[in-house]
Amino acid sequence: MSFIATPQFLHFADPLPLTGGGSIRDYTLAYETYGTLDADGSNAVLVCHALNASHHVAGVYEGQPRSEGWWDNLIGPGKPVDTNRFFVIGVNNLGSCFGSTGPMHTHPDTGEIYGADFPVVTVEDWVNAQARLLDRLGVRQLAAVLGGSLGGMQALSWTLQHPDRVRHAVVVASAPNLTAENIAFNEVARRAIVTDPDFHGGHFYRHGVVPKRGLRIARMIGHITYLSDDVMNEKFGRQLREGLAPKYSTQDIEFQIESYLRYQGDKFSDYFDANTYLLITRALDYFDPALAHGGNLTLALARATARFLLVSFTTDWRFSPGRSREIVKALLDNRRDVSYAEIDAPHGHDAFLLDDVRYHGVIASYFQRIAQELAAPETAP
Repeated sequence: MSFIATPQFLHFADPLPLTGGGSIRDYTLAYETYGTLDADGSNAVLVCHALNASHHVAGVYEGQPRSEGWWDNLIGPGKPVDTNRFFVIGVNNLGSCFGSTGPMHTHPDTGEIYGADFPVVTVEDWVNAQARLLDRLGVRQLAAVLGGSLGGMQALSWTLQHPDRVRHAVVVASAPNLTAENIAFNEVARRAIVTDPDFHGGHFYRHGVVPKRGLRIARMIGHITYLSDDVMNEKFGRQLREGLAPKYSTQDIEFQIESYLRYQGDKFSDYFDANTYLLITRALDYFDPALAHGGNLTLALARATARFLLVSFTTDWRFSPGRSREIVKALLDNRRDVSYAEIDAPHGHDAFLLDDVRYHGVIASYFQRIAQELAAPETAP
């Protein structure tokens, strides 16, 4: 049974320096919290979101059917990340389109909608913004930071940017950087958006239009990469949408997989912001903590002092298990405390969002360990 979640907002007047130069000021971060913060602030868990997600991690909104948070199956009372024990925080990142300041909001210097003028933000910038929010909430150190996919990159970056503020990092279905193939997928999706006649150089708000055609294609490309070949074949195969015989048309929807992709594209284009898509995929592209160390991931992760759990899925070809093992090896090279689980699951990259008894069991066991650590000082003689 889910609980009622309530969005909250914090405004930050002071400029936040950005990795790419310049800064952003007078911005707002949307967030939600679940559970109760201990008197000593020791039980806080930060959840970092991926591309198409937000601060609404768990629970439901009162009076809104089917409004479950995107990780509601993992986080909540009695769930693997138990909000009866932990104070869980979800933050919507800068540049997103779900409540925090983004391209659809007003630039404080010009009074105009940011649009394409919204500054490029990186994973490192998001982490620094999250740290400011935690300061305001009175959280000095996190019991854990948790994220999947792009959220896992943020969790990893937390251990490098603020090593003294993180005791545990849980990195799920993620990677230390994107492969050339992944950057290529992102670029094709971005080109679909920017070449849409309704994009208007990113200032489509002024024209009262939305580049829906580009957004649809971008989402269709993304969905292909999130699913495994086995799941796609099992779910759709070569089933025709109507009847048993093809229409022999180049324009009509013939196959069920085509219908599914078009549905996902249509739905996405109704709520997601095109400039946000460009910003978040670029943040994915730029993340590479080893870059400043000559490509040596072991050197890059030497700053981390947290304990780690990494989880990957065998059929995830976008963030393959091999990428998680790169992180594991670099941490072991630095003699860090690392646990690793490779789950044999058929669902591809989307597996980190789905119900899997083994996967949830690993997460539950790890957070049980964290809870025991928190209780240990109280029970010690």
